[in-house]
Amino acid sequence: MSDNQHNIQDTVTIFGKSTSLTKRRFRALCICLAILLIAAIVAVAVAGYYLGWLGGVYALHNYDRRLYDIGAIAEEQLSIHFLQMYRNNGDCVYIKAGDTDVLIDSGAGSNYAATLTQYLDRFCTDGRIEYVVVTHGDADHIAGFVGTSSAKGVFDKYVCDTIIQFPRHEPNGELFKMFAAKRDEEVSDGAKCYTALECVKGLRGAQRVYDLGNGVTMEILYQEFYEKPSSEENNYSVCLLIRQGDNKYLFTGDLETEGEASLIACNPDLTDVTLYKAGHHGSVNASSAALLRQIRPQYVCVCCIAGSVEYTQKALRTFPTQSFIDRVALYTDNVYVTNYARTEMDEDTGHYENVRFGAINGDIVFACTDDEVTMYFSESDSKLKDTDWFGENRQLPEQWSD
Repeated sequence: MSDNQHNIQDTVTIFGKSTSLTKRRFRALCICLAILLIAAIVAVAVAGYYLGWLGGVYALHNYDRRLYDIGAIAEEQLSIHFLQMYRNNGDCVYIKAGDTDVLIDSGAGSNYAATLTQYLDRFCTDGRIEYVVVTHGDADHIAGFVGTSSAKGVFDKYVCDTIIQFPRHEPNGELFKMFAAKRDEEVSDGAKCYTALECVKGLRGAQRVYDLGNGVTMEILYQEFYEKPSSEENNYSVCLLIRQGDNKYLFTGDLETEGEASLIACNPDLTDVTLYKAGHHGSVNASSAALLRQIRPQYVCVCCIAGSVEYTQKALRTFPTQSFIDRVALYTDNVYVTNYARTEMDEDTGHYENVRFGAINGDIVFACTDDEVTMYFSESDSKLKDTDWFGENRQLPEQWSD
């Protein structure tokens, strides 16, 4: 084909106008327009995801704008987020105080890392978490720090300034080794790492009380199992108290009865708590009568898969247990739970199996601005006692029957 043939001009119509172009130039123009169109679609999709257009992040996390307003939450002076785990019991609490980000534990299953970091990115916009608290070394509290080959964990994705962790632990498997390696990499990159014991004793530059800004502080509370062995790994849990004016917010990890006894003995002024994260997912052996009698919580949030047979076949001992509910009912009915599981009997094994999972309150956000409390929920705003799951699986305490 000759050059003259290449340069033959055709008359084409573009946007309603007749224009003379070579075929080669026309094809190039079409390619450019297609690239621009694709880029525009991608830009709108990304903006929609981050700003909530066309469902965006709300659709991803099943948020109901009437109950969970991301913009309103971001404006709160303090917000405490109890994140749902979907399939496995675990703990992950994110706290935002002004420009300061705090993460307490990182949930169950390394695959959870992707969901966790997507959530954090809504509020942690600078890629930096000022304080990471690792309450203890159990897998359901550390997995999200590790991540997977396809999803970065917390330590890989964010700059973590200060890590506060359990002072004692028993070796517990490959996941713990991976966690320790990731933590050490973070320290090599400049993070400070202290144990809870170093914090309460002020060693190596650690502090007992950290100023989070906006009049909010974080205090590491002493309990004797920071220094002595326990038959229960859970009793090594880091305990901390967030203070905001007269309000107190208590976090005890998976501390069990013996550890709780030490906590209240060592902290006699730990009274009248506004918000309490239920110890050990609402188990039989946590949130003891003695602890609740001292702290008298107004609000209680439980991070668990309600009714899951992950650990037990006894229905009333699945989280949150009936005994936990009976004890906490003496003080408040403001009890909220993240998730639930439906179970069925496996005829071959004679055991119940988890067959379906869902949200009760979903992601729970407790927020306080100018001493006014607001709660946000990604699913339902019902108190535990008013939910279908409770009606089907638990007995109503006398205190909640009014």
